[in-house]
Amino acid sequence: MIVLGLTGSMGMGKSTTAQMFAEAGAAVYDADAAVHALYAKGGEGASHLASLFPEAVSDGIVDRAALSGRVKVDPEALKSLERIVHPLLSTRRAAFLAQAEVDGAEVAVLDIPLLFETGGEMSVDAVVVVTAPEAVQVARVLARPGMDAEKFALLLARQTPDAEKRARADFVIDTGEGLEVARRQVKAVMTAVLDPAWTSPRAQL
Repeated sequence: MIVLGLTGSMGMGKSTTAQMFAEAGAAVYDADAAVHALYAKGGEGASHLASLFPEAVSDGIVDRAALSGRVKVDPEALKSLERIVHPLLSTRRAAFLAQAEVDGAEVAVLDIPLLFETGGEMSVDAVVVVTAPEAVQVARVLARPGMDAEKFALLLARQTPDAEKRARADFVIDTGEGLEVARRQVKAVMTAVLDPAWTSPRAQL
């Protein structure tokens, strides 16, 4: 089974692109959905975080806004959060890949926003970066409820710059020209990696 890492800065269209990969036949793991599951009532994340961030956990549910507010002003708190959450996500990701293999998937896509930031690119066969022109990205993000320019800048500062992501990518999908163009690019990636002659560019890294 070929494992692709899918990433991209906020507002680039990564979630839409992930859905396109699913439509093209790939098994898709959604890291954001996995985090939501961890933070929901009964999730492992809530029980682990309750003692460390009591102000952000109520009735067994993690308040993501409260948690974000805490770690945003406390770098050490962010490190503590990552030490708890990353291993839990790694376990879920491994279970997903094992099940995809059992199900006979030829391609599995790991949709991970912070793929480069967490070193995840070293454990996949190829990296797909989703991009768009800066003006398109800004318009998309600022149209989201509760988003403003200051918050956008803070979130973007935590991410690897788009130009660097594109430079480190094995495949780039540009969503700035519309859905159909992006869908054709997704199909081209699937065709390329399923070619028997294709070899992982990361095999020797």
